[in-house]
Formats: sequence, C-alpha cells, structure tokens
Amino acid sequence: MDDVTEQTLHMFEFIFRTMGDGLIVADSERIVTHMNPAAASMLTTAPEAAIGKHAEQAFSSNPALVNLFVRTGDQQLDVRLPRRRLAQGTATTVTGGERFVLLHDITEQRDLETRRESLSTTIAHDLRNPLSAIQGFADLIERFGPLNEKQSRFVTRIRQTSIKLQESLRPLVDLAWIEAGMPLRHVPVRLDDPIIGAVEAVHNLARDHRIGIATSIQKPLPVIMGDPERLKLVIIQLLENAILYSLPEQNVVIHAWGDETDLYCAVADQGIGIADDELEQIFDRMYRAPHERVREINGAGLGLTIAKSIIRRHGGDIWATSNIGEGSTLTFVLPVVRL
Repeated sequence: MDDVTEQTLHMFEFIFRTMGDGLIVADSERIVTHMNPAAASMLTTAPEAAIGKHAEQAFSSNPALVNLFVRTGDQQLDVRLPRRRLAQGTATTVTGGERFVLLHDITEQRDLETRRESLSTTIAHDLRNPLSAIQGFADLIERFGPLNEKQSRFVTRIRQTSIKLQESLRPLVDLAWIEAGMPLRHVPVRLDDPIIGAVEAVHNLARDHRIGIATSIQKPLPVIMGDPERLKLVIIQLLENAILYSLPEQNVVIHAWGDETDLYCAVADQGIGIADDELEQIFDRMYRAPHERVREINGAGLGLTIAKSIIRRHGGDIWATSNIGEGSTLTFVLPVVRL
C-alpha cells in the first residue's frame, strides 16, 4: 500500500468515526459490515451487535430502518429512534451492491416546525377575532345613517386595513421565523420538483385569473444544497405575484437553467410592470407600489420579502427587471454543488 492510499484510508476512517450523522453499510447480501459511532449512539446499541448480521435481524425492531436496506434505488424515510427522537434516513446503493444508509437527527428541526405552526395558529386565532370585530363595527356604522364622502372613505380604509392585517398574520410569523435564523433543511436538491409542486399549488389561482403558466426547465438541472419546501415556497410567491399582476388571457413563464457554478430560476410575466425606482423596494417588508392596479389587489406585501429572506439563507440572491406596461421578470440564483 503506497503512502497516498494509506493517507486516504486514514482520512476516510477519521471522517467515518467523527461525523455527526449516523452511517451504516451493508453488503450486497444485506449483511451489515460497518456502523459508525454516531449511528450506534442514535440506535442505542454497539456496532458489534449489528456487524455481521443480516439487516432484517440487526434492526428487526425498526421497520423503517429495515426498509431502507430492503428497498432498491435511492430512498428517504423517517426513522424513529430510541428516546423519542427522529432521524431522516437516506439510502443509496453503490457500485458493487453495497447499501449505504445515512441517519440525520431531525428531532429539533421537526420540533421547531411544530412550534412555528402552533405559534402561527395561535396568533392567527387570537388576532382574527378582534380584527373581525373591527370589520363588523365598520359595517354597522353605515346602517345608522348616511355618511358624507370623507366618512365613507374613512370607513372603507378601516375595512381595507383590517383585511390587510388578517392576511399578514401567518406571513409575518413565517418571516420572523426565517429571519430569526431558525434551521432550514440542507439536502441535495434539483429544482425540478419544487417548480412542479409550485405550479400545481397556484393552478387554481391561475385558472381563476385566466392566466396560462409555461415552464422551461433545463434537463438535467445542476444540484444545489437547500430546503426543498422553502424553495418551493419562494417559487409559489413569485408565481402568485406574476399571476395577480397580469391581465387575463396572458401567460406567465418560469424558466430554470444553470451551469457548473450557479443555478438560475426566473419567473416572467406580461403584466403592469414595475417602475425603475421601485425595483429594489418591492422586496421591502409591507411595501405596496402606489399604482392603482396594485392597490386593487389584496395582499400583505410580504411575499417577496419572504422569498428574498429564504434565498439569502441559501447563499443566493434575487432581483427584478421590468418595463412599465410590458411586464416583469424576477430571477434568483443559487450556488451549485458537485456531488
């Protein structure tokens, strides 16, 4: 064995023993050949208790973990761990038939997501009732006699403001959660699935506004590291904006492409456009352009702020280009990884 090969083996041995994620390897007959200390700790067992045994026997009390060894191809499943913990299990088969299973503890991440959802629900519930009361009293005012022009305008503003506040509740919680630095998932992602999921999510909105959606996706797209659900949310926000600010019978186009270093995704519309001096402001919190057409559309003014925060958390950037009366294009870029 030459010095370079020996150094490489020592390096892999060091990584195998010290990495924070659990790693279990089985041969083509599903006999466990390796288990690192992190995996042993997660499963509260000793490597010697599993090595040399068939995966079905070694992990008989954990059906999800067994499935990762039994199934073929790339797989991803939630794996229940002792002490009420949870791991995301990812499995792949390499040349030679060896099966690699990686366990990543996501207990805290799932717990944070549950708490975020609970907080959103609580805030929405606690504030929706008083806001509904404000709207109700605004409606009652007109029933007690005619109002002059200025009074009617004020009542209308009360209604509009209370509606806007109701629409802002959940996005505000999401934005606060993201900007507070709460953890995002960090897994290899091809943007195809988030794009398809986002297009499906806005299908009804596009149909109601008589807007067509066309997709142009490079095959294959380069791989990025990130949170698929959050990236899908970014694309939904961009598509919703494009649909809402387009005239009926027009098309919105989403295009994704990339190279060895960067992945790009752009959403283009043929809508009302954005003035040059507003191109940066549209990403500001609660910003709504003074355009009459914009004022006619209900919205919290938070969608693009959330999109920008998520993209920045992924190490990317987002920007807009536009011509008044001709449409706008919003583009984001993310760094590519080599697997």
